[in-house]
Amino acid sequence: MTLVIIGLGNPEEKYDNTPHNMGYNVVNALADKLSVRFGKISCKASIAEKSVQGEKIILAKPLTYMNLSGESVRELMGRYGADGQYIVIYDDIDIPCGALRARASGSGGTHNGMRSVVACAGKDVPRIRVGIGRPDVPEMDLADYVLGQLSGDKKQTLINACLRAADILARYVGEEHDFERLMTTINRSNDNNN
Repeated sequence: MTLVIIGLGNPEEKYDNTPHNMGYNVVNALADKLSVRFGKISCKASIAEKSVQGEKIILAKPLTYMNLSGESVRELMGRYGADGQYIVIYDDIDIPCGALRARASGSGGTHNGMRSVVACAGKDVPRIRVGIGRPDVPEMDLADYVLGQLSGDKKQTLINACLRAADILARYVGEEHDFERLMTTINRSNDNNN
């Protein structure tokens, strides 16, 4: 079986470490933990690969820009087949900053990248959401917030959340892949971290 972990984000350097790139941040941290590097381009994504106990692990960062992420996810699913397991990771403005949530399926909600994934690949895509919270200034434009640079406590909170998600996924890579159990672990991880 192949495990494909896909972090959503925008590829340009100016978007590094913005709230909208939390999916990228989690898979980058996971790549560090697995000692792999991104470099190969396939399925409209930057790819890192590793074999763990005979299983192929694919980390992917779509290069399509956020709003067209589904195109890359559809190609990844076409390449790695129906027996692969897919997990998509992305930011969520409707979840408190630093909280992690996992779901086995559902709509894309208000997230344009996940809406694209659902439109291209269906609702039954397991996902992990990294809560980025809402802007501290209520009248701030949401696009400016999700694409802006963070600082201070909020930045550190999100760094910690991404590292926590990567730690949990690194353990998952070496285990039997039970997404229900992973969901429980992810959702309970917030108890001592918020």
